[in-house]
Amino acid sequence: MPVTRIIAVRHGETAWNVDTRIQGQLDIGLNERGLWQAERVGKALAEEAIDRIYSSDLQRAHSTAQAIARHTANPTAREVQLHTGLRERGFGTFEGETWADIAEKWPDESRRWKQRDPHFAPPGGETPTQLLARVQATVDDIASRHPGEHIVLVAHGGVMDMLYRLATRQELHAPRTWHLGNAAINRLLWTPDGLSLVGWGDARHLEDDALDETTA
Repeated sequence: MPVTRIIAVRHGETAWNVDTRIQGQLDIGLNERGLWQAERVGKALAEEAIDRIYSSDLQRAHSTAQAIARHTANPTAREVQLHTGLRERGFGTFEGETWADIAEKWPDESRRWKQRDPHFAPPGGETPTQLLARVQATVDDIASRHPGEHIVLVAHGGVMDMLYRLATRQELHAPRTWHLGNAAINRLLWTPDGLSLVGWGDARHLEDDALDETTA
């Protein structure tokens, strides 16, 4: 059975990560630390035999992917392929708001969000169920193009969360016990039967812990 090896990387830090402000699909760039993290993960992966790099089209992910591409030895992997299916979950009216703002303005919606209601979406946003289906379809689409190859996917905290759940068969409402740090390295295998987990949350290339949250 053909196997595609996947390295999944969450983008580097942004100022909105620090502020606990929901980015969703707003196009927020990396802060100074995020640029440093992107460079560090690029150097950490420099010796990997990478065939292709795919990224969300949002600049915080794209910039991180470009840093990885600069360090790869394979010329075919140096041009990052953008894929909108790797975008963060759409958070609708929550986007631009801090966690505290949301709790104050929309207490009922905030409760459903924090309880991981699989069918809850902020007005104009996506439900976790919709996000899971999008991430699965995107990974199937990309990975099926590269049997026997090694690819990198650069995306967002919500996408990383769904990749972990798909690989470990975790329910959407299950409490999260795994890390989703900025610029951490996560390893998976894909076959037509689905994803499996190889390693998760490797941040040894960073000098301290990255921020860990799911709304970037």
